[in-house]
Amino acid sequence: MHAIVMYSGGIGSWAAGLRVAERYGKDQTTLLFCDTRQEDEDLYRFLLEGAAVIGVPVTVIADGRTPWDVFKDERYLGNHRIDPCSKILKRHLADQWIAARYGPEDCIRFVGMDYCQREQVRLETLQQRCAPYQVEAPLFWPPVWDKDMAKLVALKHELRLPRLYALGFNHNNCGGACVKAGQEQWATLYRTMPQRYAEQEAKEEALRAFLGKDVSILRDRSGGKSRPLTLRTFAARLEEHPELPLEGESHACQCFT
Repeated sequence: MHAIVMYSGGIGSWAAGLRVAERYGKDQTTLLFCDTRQEDEDLYRFLLEGAAVIGVPVTVIADGRTPWDVFKDERYLGNHRIDPCSKILKRHLADQWIAARYGPEDCIRFVGMDYCQREQVRLETLQQRCAPYQVEAPLFWPPVWDKDMAKLVALKHELRLPRLYALGFNHNNCGGACVKAGQEQWATLYRTMPQRYAEQEAKEEALRAFLGKDVSILRDRSGGKSRPLTLRTFAARLEEHPELPLEGESHACQCFT
């Protein structure tokens, strides 16, 4: 049975890869990375160094487009509800790669979800989506691991964690600019990497002009109404009201569910 780890560049998928290789053997393990071409530079360092600790090389696949390319091609700006970026650049890409090489009886897919109630629900959703392929979360294996435990294990292996964690992000996806995360993540990006935020803001404005629609990644739900909240407007609000309560935690982008 071949083991395919969805190796995303975060601590969870690294820990999953480590546990899978220990159980199934390095020769039967693939670390599959779907490159969105919009990742933080340090993610690639962590991918390679983490794979060296596991003892399995990284298998990289890519559509060739970035999330913003997909938004333009699909004529739809991704947000926390609908994500054409991860659907095309990760889920469909991985599904096609695996189906071309392995049948449902030949492999098991593994993901880096950590052990908590929300992740258990996500795992069930993913298992339903991928059927008849089997999907497991190695961090659920006893003894169960959460992200803090995974980080401790990485440090014991003298593995330097992705820099986004130190900057305050809870994930290592799309350079801290995941459209599925909430206002807290975008505020963190604005405060820690203003140039990257400005680049995302400019891309959102360009796509709005291209589509000719009042669309945005974020939403303003103040006053009981939901309306578009552009990155430009959001940045202005952060400048004017630094302590403004934010909607949505800086969670992982949940690409594979």
